[in-house]
Amino acid sequence: MTKVPNLPYTQIIAALERDGWIVERQRGSHIRLEKALPDEVLKLTVPAHSSWHFKASSFFPSI
Repeated sequence: MTKVPNLPYTQIIAALERDGWIVERQRGSHIRLEKALPDEVLKLTVPAHSSWHFKASSFFPSI
């Protein structure tokens, strides 16, 4: 099985935007994204720290 790499927040944000998420705002070092569905609005906050790398499985558990 292929190991899922750790990713910087910029790649996480780019992947979420490709999936239809919209950057709603940024406050300090946190970026707030939203995705509108027919019956609800999903919200997600991603910490934007340049020294941090996230496990992709934290954001994309089906990978």
